[in-house]
Amino acid sequence: MHLFFRVTPDTRRAEVEAAVKEAEAAGDQAIPVAMLGHKADLAVMALSEDLWRLRRLQTALVGAGLELVDSYTSLTELSEYAQGVPEEMRQARLHPQLPPEGKTAWCFYPMSKRRNVGANWFTLEYDERKELMYEHGASGRKFAGRILQVITGSTGLDDFEWGVTLFGVHPDDLKAAVYTMRYDTASALYGEFGAFYTGMVAPLGDVLDRVGIEA
Repeated sequence: MHLFFRVTPDTRRAEVEAAVKEAEAAGDQAIPVAMLGHKADLAVMALSEDLWRLRRLQTALVGAGLELVDSYTSLTELSEYAQGVPEEMRQARLHPQLPPEGKTAWCFYPMSKRRNVGANWFTLEYDERKELMYEHGASGRKFAGRILQVITGSTGLDDFEWGVTLFGVHPDDLKAAVYTMRYDTASALYGEFGAFYTGMVAPLGDVLDRVGIEA
């Protein structure tokens, strides 16, 4: 889950910290992000094998006085175009360990494939879709070392079909990657994008300081 919050006068820092620590103690990941812009003050990207634990984290953070202003629900997955990849790569996609070291610039956006007349992704033959996705992947590999991309599936779970989370060394790495990949046919002709959220990853205490949640 990607949870986006606004800080309120009733936000209680100790309870926010306790909620995150409880999730981590259960073996879950909770990545705090200090957000830029008006859409949210704070984001928590939470990964768990148990949806009830995700629900408990959400409840606890709202109970700590944070206002939940947006969210996105998705599952880690291995793309149908990536079958047969090495086991190490398979595990990295299904069970990512986040955040990656040295990549503190962060953004999230949801996306789907178009179903327009003359540009309907789902009427293409599998081999054509696979070739277009290989082209798209080749563009992404140009940013190896600068960007870590986490793609999660949300068909039937949320408003779009995928969530895309990018961790970058610098903010301009995020911009360059998205700009470059939008020229690929898979995006230029068939991509539909939702709202973008941008922020900075840091330890929880630093994020809470930056968004004005005092001890």
